[in-house]
Amino acid sequence: MPGFELLGQEEKKEIMDVLDTGVLFRYEFHEQRKGVYKVREFEQKFAETCGTTHAQAVTSGTAALKVALTALGVGPGDEVITQGFTFVATWEAILEVGAVPVFTEVDATLNMDSEDLSKKITARTKCIIPVHMLGAQARIKEIVEIAAQHGIPVLEDTAQATGGRIGGKHLGTFGKCGTFSFDAVKTLTTGEGGMIITGDEELWRAMSEYHDHGHDHKVNPGTRGGEGRRFIGFNYRMMELQGAIGLAQLGKLDFMVASQQKNKTFLKEAASRIPGVAFRELIDEQGDTATHFAFILQDKEHCRRVNECLRKEGVGAINFSENTWHYYPRWEHLLEGKTITRSGFPFVEPSTGKRRIVYDPQALPRSSALLERTLVYPVSIKMSQEKLQQFGQALNKAQYA
Repeated sequence: MPGFELLGQEEKKEIMDVLDTGVLFRYEFHEQRKGVYKVREFEQKFAETCGTTHAQAVTSGTAALKVALTALGVGPGDEVITQGFTFVATWEAILEVGAVPVFTEVDATLNMDSEDLSKKITARTKCIIPVHMLGAQARIKEIVEIAAQHGIPVLEDTAQATGGRIGGKHLGTFGKCGTFSFDAVKTLTTGEGGMIITGDEELWRAMSEYHDHGHDHKVNPGTRGGEGRRFIGFNYRMMELQGAIGLAQLGKLDFMVASQQKNKTFLKEAASRIPGVAFRELIDEQGDTATHFAFILQDKEHCRRVNECLRKEGVGAINFSENTWHYYPRWEHLLEGKTITRSGFPFVEPSTGKRRIVYDPQALPRSSALLERTLVYPVSIKMSQEKLQQFGQALNKAQYA
């Protein structure tokens, strides 16, 4: 990661196809665009690549979550379960639709703990969002089975795991739908942008309409309809230039993942010499996107010493217990109920002025204990031999930390 390492002639060619038409908007202008519909083509090829039937492109991975939740009917009064180790966008989207995020522990996969999930389900649970965090698979089969027992849809947050698989089946296709991010640091990038995939045509149609102000899209691509909108919507449309870049990047996806896997294998071999080291549990190592390499030390102090050694060698790792974007106890704006609205919503109920959501920073002790002794390296697609050797030498020295 990320895909911008491979931006080249393929992306330029797709972009020029768009610029030659002069049409940047994904809909309409049929005569002028001369059959060039890059976003729609990207959607079709992305769905085909993932082995599903429908894909809806949107402006970001965050927007993908909100559009999917809305299409699933999630709203005020509902609870949505996700995990306490994720990017803030996952729970921001839940709050955006008026629902309440409920957080589970993570286990050795660094993803949703399915046992804790079972304990968190209530009559108000209307959706479950496991996250394939840092490019590796959640226990999605177990999660989907638990959800099915309660009649709850599963939305897979696959933002960081484009191209990941379990037994050859693409992540994002196990649940009711799956969302993806194509931002600047993702393996497949369009700068900004996102996608939702599903095998449910009616769910796709609701997402298609909602993301474009409720336009019906009876012909797609084609006219935007307007003959009678079924519901209000908003604007989360991807533009043609993003679709063009996405098409070119999609053609490189298998190479990207294979490159990351090769580089990750080198890092893992180097780190294996550290006494007492363990590695993140992978559901299917062959299906790992290898966007990140996570290794787990004996305890918090051992983790600190190892990372101090790595930093001295210029290759310090990420310790997510120190991170404010992905780690539950560090989300001070969530924990303290900070909002720009005068009423205090979504943390305060406007009609009563009472706090409707309160989070305990100590609520996920097992996740905290695991993450405070875990170090993570992002894995590049292009890593020079010199850079790999630098990592290897540093990790070799870390065995004495």
